[in-house]
Amino acid sequence: MKTTTTNIFFTLLLVFISWGVSFAQSGKSGGSKISGSLSNEQGKPMDYATVSLIRATDSTVVKGALSNDNGLYTFDHINAGKYIIKATAVGYEKAATTPFTVSENATTVAAPALSMKAGNTTLKTVNITANKPLIERKIDRTVMNVENSVLAAGNTAMEILAKAPGVTIDKDDNISLKGKQGVTVMINDKLTYLTAAQLATLLKSTDGNTIKSIEIITNPSAKYDAAGNSGIINIKLKKNSQSGTNGSITVGAAKGKFWRDNSSLNLNHKQGNLNVFGTLSRGDNKRLREIAIDRTTKDSTGKPSYFRQFTPMQSTNHYNNYRIGADYDVTSKNTIGFVVSGYSNTEKDNNDGKTTIGSQPNTIDTSLNTKSIIDQSYKNFALNLNERLKIDTSGQELGIDLDYSKFKNNSNARYDTYYFLANGNSAKAPQLLRNQTPSNITIYTAKVDYAKPLTKTIKLEVGAKFSSVKTDNDLRAQIDEGDGYINDTTRTNRFIYTEKITAGYLNLNKQFKKTSVQLGLRSEYTQSNGDLMGQSAVNRSYLNFFPSVFINQTLNDKNEISFSYSRRIDRPGYDDLNPFVYYLDPYTYSQGNAFLRPQYTNNFEFNYTYNKSINVSLGYSRTTDVIAELVLTQGQKTFETHQNLQTQDSYNININAPYTITKWWTGNVNVNGFYLGFKSNGVNNQGNLNNGQAAFQAKTTQTLTFGSYRFEIMGDYQSALTYSIFKIKPRYGVDAGVSHSFADKKANIKLALDDIFYLRRNNVSSQVLNNDFQVRQKGDSRVARLTFTYNFGNSKIKSREHRSGADDEKGRVKGNN
Repeated sequence: MKTTTTNIFFTLLLVFISWGVSFAQSGKSGGSKISGSLSNEQGKPMDYATVSLIRATDSTVVKGALSNDNGLYTFDHINAGKYIIKATAVGYEKAATTPFTVSENATTVAAPALSMKAGNTTLKTVNITANKPLIERKIDRTVMNVENSVLAAGNTAMEILAKAPGVTIDKDDNISLKGKQGVTVMINDKLTYLTAAQLATLLKSTDGNTIKSIEIITNPSAKYDAAGNSGIINIKLKKNSQSGTNGSITVGAAKGKFWRDNSSLNLNHKQGNLNVFGTLSRGDNKRLREIAIDRTTKDSTGKPSYFRQFTPMQSTNHYNNYRIGADYDVTSKNTIGFVVSGYSNTEKDNNDGKTTIGSQPNTIDTSLNTKSIIDQSYKNFALNLNERLKIDTSGQELGIDLDYSKFKNNSNARYDTYYFLANGNSAKAPQLLRNQTPSNITIYTAKVDYAKPLTKTIKLEVGAKFSSVKTDNDLRAQIDEGDGYINDTTRTNRFIYTEKITAGYLNLNKQFKKTSVQLGLRSEYTQSNGDLMGQSAVNRSYLNFFPSVFINQTLNDKNEISFSYSRRIDRPGYDDLNPFVYYLDPYTYSQGNAFLRPQYTNNFEFNYTYNKSINVSLGYSRTTDVIAELVLTQGQKTFETHQNLQTQDSYNININAPYTITKWWTGNVNVNGFYLGFKSNGVNNQGNLNNGQAAFQAKTTQTLTFGSYRFEIMGDYQSALTYSIFKIKPRYGVDAGVSHSFADKKANIKLALDDIFYLRRNNVSSQVLNNDFQVRQKGDSRVARLTFTYNFGNSKIKSREHRSGADDEKGRVKGNN
């Protein structure tokens, strides 16, 4: 089966490549397009030079551009006339072409080649400062530029992500985009291969000062892994990008309920063909979260019991993260490199849950007190080897990535439950439980990407990827029945899950005069095995195709529209498949589901952009076999699990509008309205589900600049909404901060306050599928932060950024504090 399927896949890939080449050969060039190249005196490409198109008759600047890594530049939609190209670059003399003509019927015009001479003046240190807007809309994504943001300093990646447009994070740290869960999180264009809980822990232990930007891609192309029904969030980390030796150091302190601290060091050294870089960060975070749960259950006779639970949850987290790498330019067109990264983190959770039980509301017949102490450690080592080859000056490129990642997580937990009568006397002997849960995850990936311009207006992209993931979870449970702890055979077990994915993709881009079209097809063949040792094994293998279509139409200089479609998949998280039973107390537990199936989504999106800034998008998606979190009741016991529901329909409209009030006051408004509807019959034999609600989210940022002072204010509001079986109440808050630059802009100090009015909370309820519960959760959300950053060294030439092939798989692992 495997050989046959693989042959089918690669045959189809070759057919599409052949079709793309024949289409390219028969296609006609469109539009008046000027292209050219820049090189230095040694004939090497001049990258990141400023290129201007000048009208020869009156010296008016028509358009501007930057040369790419190959020294190439283009100007689209140019009217007939006579022009000159001028180029400037730091450390080089200005250069200009002789006048050339663009005729009325010309489709493409090759500008005279330019050679730039090195200048005679030696620059010491050049500090280039350009404040990008906090929220920036690009043709295929929304970018949140957090590198210099006051509100990002001192925060973790998870806290920054919660401020991004259209993003929400619920009480269990699940990430939603435009109201939908199923988000794929990447770091530097690489999947994280972590479960939801492990990803949350990783983001909570990633210092926000190491983040450059957050990219939100709601409808990715075939080049990206097909995972993520609501899109991709790509976290771009900082990398010093100048010649010489340079870097920055950051120290910060924060105060919520408890004190926190963080620090990081970024270093870069570039000399000749070698570039070496590294980042070290550490921090201590102590938080308090309070959860109150009211629920009603009924026994087989219909007699109700009323539970009231309150649990203060104190968490202490310490993290140490590192990232070290190097690039070496073998030739002007070939660069090899490596990146070593990882972390060593610990977390200690101390929970003290009190539950009262009564046969009538507000009465107490019995009660119990569950004290739990959980010590956890998380370690990761990852290695990326990469090569980038610029085959020719036309833009033909080849990229190769090899990745290895190893996660070692360990948890030691103790749960002591004491039972009491209504008068406070002991009702029976306490229940004393212990768990040891070592978990190991090993990931291998290999990826190759190839791009080739077939003509001036047609570009072909093809690639392949293989990933192999193995997770080994070993639950060792003990119970003390009066004579010391002994093995609890009812809970002890081991679950091993392996998954292999073989993928390939093809993208074909065609540029007409005012229209661009991209057709894509991705194929992924998945083989998985979930083995609950000694009990059962679930084997699966399936081949999927994921088409995508992107059409962009420029109506005029200020109006642009686009349409996109893509099919996507979400495979179950590794922890969701694990059928272990985890007890929180005798009446509350969680359990995985080894029989979960992947969910599939068809996404449609229409975009309108005005003046390259204001964007309106309309979207619709339908997901089948929806992987949904459910809370179910059996007698007096309530448990959390995941099951496949039949369908989810999502409608959304998103408006993003940046604006400038004065030169010192800018802002951005993002409004997202959506409807989520869930339908499924016979859910767990407890009834049918037909749940949905219209809702909206709004976020606004204001930036005020006065000399060396920069003020930022952010407010957000989420209306009441429905997700699966849950009714979620409104959530809102306001953040503010100020920064001051000094010492010739090398030093910066930032002061910020999150949730000024202490309003953010997560309140959830459910009255479907025999459920009747309310959850009220308040986190340590009001936090004052003070952060100091000092930049040192030279600032000249930009170097390339890294991405590896293993980022998709890491996003499904759990617990990386």
